[in-house]
Amino acid sequence: MSILERRLFGPGPSNPYPEATAALGLPLLGHLDPAFIALMDETCDMLRTVWGTDNARTLPISATGSAGMEAAFVNTVHPGDVVVVAVNGLFGQRMTDVAARCGAEVVAVEHEWGQPVDVERVLGAHPSPAIIAAVHAETSTGVRSDIAALGAGKGDALLLVDAVTSIGGIELRADDWGVDIGYAGTQKCLGVAPGLAPFTINDRAFARRVEKPHSWYLDLGLLGGYVGEAEGRGGGRTYHHTAPVAMVASLHAGLARILDEGLEAVWARHEAAGRLLQDGLEKMGLELFAAEGHRLPELTTVKVPEGVDSAAVRRYLLETHDIEIGAGAGAYASSVWRIGLMGRNARPDAVLLVLAALQDALDHA
Repeated sequence: MSILERRLFGPGPSNPYPEATAALGLPLLGHLDPAFIALMDETCDMLRTVWGTDNARTLPISATGSAGMEAAFVNTVHPGDVVVVAVNGLFGQRMTDVAARCGAEVVAVEHEWGQPVDVERVLGAHPSPAIIAAVHAETSTGVRSDIAALGAGKGDALLLVDAVTSIGGIELRADDWGVDIGYAGTQKCLGVAPGLAPFTINDRAFARRVEKPHSWYLDLGLLGGYVGEAEGRGGGRTYHHTAPVAMVASLHAGLARILDEGLEAVWARHEAAGRLLQDGLEKMGLELFAAEGHRLPELTTVKVPEGVDSAAVRRYLLETHDIEIGAGAGAYASSVWRIGLMGRNARPDAVLLVLAALQDALDHA
């Protein structure tokens, strides 16, 4: 067994784009080197493109996507604020936990796992919430929800969105959809190793921020100055922390790879790969888990056939084919598989490989 040849078809991380991997080996720069500052500026510009935003405060937070979630809430939730959270999977559940820890009065709108967010129920859950929060692409269930509809009906509330599994893989238009605060991760459709949280916040949300949040490290008022965006681009930098310069260089390379191909072309590539996989799974006699019409192309959830040991199949794939697929989450840990086609793995040859390997594993189950 060789860990050097793993094909990562789980819910993340995915196999990175070669350009992103190569960038990790570039000569290291100091975090205040003018060359690195220029690299950071270019990275933030490219992040604006993939987010679909003009927000000045768009940056890679120096931690994984979960820190992006925490930054979103700790900077915007004042004690006693009403926060409506659409819960249709594990990461909606985590939103309720993080919001509560920030002192919010949380109104959780529960949904059956595998179903998209019911926009009308969420918008009608409270007459005047400070924040409405939802997951765009729920990693635990493989479901896409309608963020644009939430944005259209949010009223005076801020719309806070988890785009960890959607960014770089499916259509995402933060400004057009009314997203005020968004966080993501690098390790999925962006095709970069885990370690950074692409983040964006608009002026409307920033004006309502907590002036001194409980987290110093994730204080957006300080971080904005650090990346040169709080006072407008081209200004001086305020030292905040030592940036993970190699990871930023890798993100820069991964984003450049995506934008060279064309963002909409990348979305289309993910869509085609996901459709091919889902059609192939159904031809094998397997049943998909997520609601039809709302399935993510980049992350497919499939029901484990009756009488099949989920863990044994995943172990066989790993040991025999060097292929990783994911177990389900929560109550579905042993009854659902999660198969990701993200970043460089959103290709027809990858689909054919995982289908053939899965059939082999089922034959040996």
